[in-house]
Amino acid sequence: MTQTEEAPGWDAIDAALAPFYPGITPFHVGYFPPKGFEGGALQGCSAYPAEGHWHYVTYGLSELYTPGENDDPEWSGWGFELTLRVRRGNEERPPGWPYGMLQEVAKYVNGNQVLLEDGHRIDFRQPVTGHPHLEDAPPTGLTVFAFTADPQLGTIGTPNGKVTFLQAVGVTAEEKGAMTESSTAQVLQTLAAGNPLLVTDPARAV
Repeated sequence: MTQTEEAPGWDAIDAALAPFYPGITPFHVGYFPPKGFEGGALQGCSAYPAEGHWHYVTYGLSELYTPGENDDPEWSGWGFELTLRVRRGNEERPPGWPYGMLQEVAKYVNGNQVLLEDGHRIDFRQPVTGHPHLEDAPPTGLTVFAFTADPQLGTIGTPNGKVTFLQAVGVTAEEKGAMTESSTAQVLQTLAAGNPLLVTDPARAV
């Protein structure tokens, strides 16, 4: 994003987060190559220090700038951005592995033209933290991302169309099995009983 380029979609995401994090400047990373170049997916990702966790939010799966004439006016880009809430300890900066894993999910969406929705799952068959391939990624028995609407952000309207904030939640292979027998929503509802914001804690399944 240049200083002169209008980004109404980006501004709308920032505005949706502002009430939850007043006066807080998030930690932000940009990705290279950026979206629009071969291999790119996301433009960036911000991490906000929330109560007991880090709240990651992506930029780039929705239309951040001025849409084209043939773009769907109802939904912005893919119609969603990703979020991920990760258990926070005493660290002053957010862990780096979630930035990498959210980029991998975005590459999967763009590369395979996959429209993720509430209730969908991605089975990595290895730790959702990217361990041992990503720096600072902890080992974990969480091997699946289940997706649901972010419990705080939900769906917003932007000048470019609607955007749903789709939260990735780390679950185990056993929990995935329970989801196939019942539903993703039912298992996540059980997890939310003691974890209402569905924070992913790699240490809960090691």
